Amino acid sequence: MEPHLLERAAHPISRRDIDANVLKVLYRLIGAGHIAYLVGGGVRDLMLGRRPKDFDVGTSAHPQQVRDLFRNSRLIGRRFRLVHVFFGPQNIEVATFRRRAEDVEESEDPLIRQDNTFGTAEEDAFRRDFTVNSLFYDPQTFHVIDYTAGVEDLRARLIRSIGDPELRMREDPVRMMRAVRFAAKLSFEIEPATRAAIERHRHDLLKASVPRLVEETYRTLGQPEAAHAIILMEELGLLEPLLPFLSAHLKRSAGAIERAPTVCNLDAIGHAIGTGVTPAHPIVLAAIFIDLVRAQSGMPPETRLNLLGELRTRGFARGDTEHMRLLLDAFEMLAAPTRRARRLMRRPYFPEARLLFETIAPNYRIDVATAERFIENPDSVVAPQPPEGEGGPRRRRRRRRRRRRGGDGAFAHGSQSHGGEDRHVARVSEEQPATEPVSASSPDGEHRS
Repeated sequence: MEPHLLERAAHPISRRDIDANVLKVLYRLIGAGHIAYLVGGGVRDLMLGRRPKDFDVGTSAHPQQVRDLFRNSRLIGRRFRLVHVFFGPQNIEVATFRRRAEDVEESEDPLIRQDNTFGTAEEDAFRRDFTVNSLFYDPQTFHVIDYTAGVEDLRARLIRSIGDPELRMREDPVRMMRAVRFAAKLSFEIEPATRAAIERHRHDLLKASVPRLVEETYRTLGQPEAAHAIILMEELGLLEPLLPFLSAHLKRSAGAIERAPTVCNLDAIGHAIGTGVTPAHPIVLAAIFIDLVRAQSGMPPETRLNLLGELRTRGFARGDTEHMRLLLDAFEMLAAPTRRARRLMRRPYFPEARLLFETIAPNYRIDVATAERFIENPDSVVAPQPPEGEGGPRRRRRRRRRRRRGGDGAFAHGSQSHGGEDRHVARVSEEQPATEPVSASSPDGEHRS
């Protein structure tokens, strides 16, 4: 089919808004005789007047052909074979146009397991997930190329699945999470048929790759619009299969979900992200689960949720979950500073703990100024230790000297047979030094020295 072409005057995209290194990649591919377009989210964001976080390139060149063109590149991926062209720390992703690998419409289980079949630009557009992500920009003609009516959905502010939404969600269940992320990020509505398909097939999330689910969770709840995203996830039923204990906690919150403490915490972190803060994964996890952990603090230990174990079962890295635990412990130390909290300021994770505390503590009506004074001068907040004899700690008992083992064989044997008597003698000898060796009496009246 012929695509809808937007002339240069009909769209807001300018090459001045595209990263110079991305243009280098595009023009080198075109110069080598290949088709090369700016694709996906970069085009979508430029059409909306937003600054893209990154740019992706789609091309007719096969991965090895791309690799041969760029010495500063590497092949990556198993499920999707891609090329990363790197300019210092910057990576530009270059993907070959693909088509659907197999006809899955008649299959009982349409889950995509292989998606590495090359195709045309048109086939690649219809293989993508949502119409707003299927737009191409041609740097030669300056046209925006639209095969799926994505421009109309941008204007209508809708997230719409390409093709049959029932089939597309079953093909790749992670698309449900992506629909939530884009709807929250762009403040769009999810088109009714797409929304119904997500609600109907939400339990198919458990069929998806665990690493992809973890990555998409971080991307969805680690964005400035994280509060909106978690509300959508709960409304659509996605939290129930993904993080059932978090869903149950939100349901127990009094009042509307928008006022739930967990949502407020994510809103606070989202505002920080919007100002340029890039939180590490443990901070995102701590913001998500701190209210759940605090709610269980008064429960008997045997009834508390093993949060770290549950998260590791669901694929979250041990390093991230352990780091999260340290941040949650630090939050409570800063909320009520004691002498024990002095050591916290020497820990390498203290800057992250401070960021988390200063961002979230106001939601619990905790005085951040007290913690700030403690950080500047611990003695100004923590009461000095009272002197001995005035309510201070009791005098430490002198540590008893451990008796040496071995030595004379008869003494060693006696210490085993009459351990209680020997200990008594040792205590006497320490308290009342004698000028002669102290003897212990055995039950038969004999003496051992």
